[in-house]
Amino acid sequence: MITLQPSISAEQLQLSLQQNGDFLSLTRNHEHKIPAFSFEVADENGSSTTKVSVLDTGIIVFEPKNRPSSKDIVLSCAVHGNETAPIEICDELIQQLILGKLHLEHRVLFLFGNPASINISKRFVEENLNRLFSGGHSQDQGQGAGLINKERHRALLLEKTVEAFFSQGSGERFHYDLHTAIRGSKNDKFAVYPFRHGKPWVKEQLQFMLACGVNTILFSNSPTTTFSYFSSNEFGAHAFTVELGKVKPFGENDMENFAGVRASLSALISGASLNLAEYDKDNFSFFEIDQIIDRHHEHFVLHFADDVENFTDFPIGSVIATDGGNEIKTQKAGEAIIFPNANVAIGQRALLTVVPVDIVAE
Repeated sequence: MITLQPSISAEQLQLSLQQNGDFLSLTRNHEHKIPAFSFEVADENGSSTTKVSVLDTGIIVFEPKNRPSSKDIVLSCAVHGNETAPIEICDELIQQLILGKLHLEHRVLFLFGNPASINISKRFVEENLNRLFSGGHSQDQGQGAGLINKERHRALLLEKTVEAFFSQGSGERFHYDLHTAIRGSKNDKFAVYPFRHGKPWVKEQLQFMLACGVNTILFSNSPTTTFSYFSSNEFGAHAFTVELGKVKPFGENDMENFAGVRASLSALISGASLNLAEYDKDNFSFFEIDQIIDRHHEHFVLHFADDVENFTDFPIGSVIATDGGNEIKTQKAGEAIIFPNANVAIGQRALLTVVPVDIVAE
């Protein structure tokens, strides 16, 4: 149970963070706002090597001192507050950097997306944050004109933070938005590659996903309002939404299951060799989005059990959902369901279907 702390000075926050490196607790104890502050991390010889800047609650930047950075990296998690494994992964990396246990070679922005939803162990407080980017925070989205809530304010802040971070750097841009899925999956880890508007899929990025233990890739074929698409489309960043298993409470994740992710992200940050395997498409399962099924009526029903896993396929013609009086059926061989959620607000996505695909990466 988190007890929110009263207003505290930047100096007190800085001292505590330098001592314990626990940025997650600082974020959760001050879920709405903290004053900005910065400090430096020294190596074992006492030489300052890293500048650390806390910009707001859940927002922290690490920059190498006195040397150029050829990569500008954004690592985000907790866009949905109950997706704890990515939060724990980022928390560990942040702590290692603050305490000088992990070398920093490249600029890194860490984002705990929705601190208020972390504290209530829910996906969101009022509205799904991962539908509010690329201007989604200013759109109706079926919620009623002029809707204002904390998630929409947070989405705008995150957009501005990413824009400033990338504009202040000069390196190759990356954004890995880390999640876990609501239900289990036949493919335990998978990643969504945002729509690239005709630009090629990047082979080295697929190799990096494989090094993270992610061999199932879902290629998006249209613009979306997700965080990873925002960074990809607006700033040309290499970006993925990375799904790391199933939602579990804090402390119940088997962190050994994420050893590849942790090792690969550590290597990326520190400039260590990534040891990427040679690209072989046979090492992957590739899918593309086929049907995007939004909920349009109060009566919306999924015609499969709650324990049916992501990437489960159905025979052609199977009724997979009913929306009002409209039956939604599978239409292609191998068509599978992903991200089903009958409880979304009217006007929002309730289900995707995907089909196997061959792709060419460059």
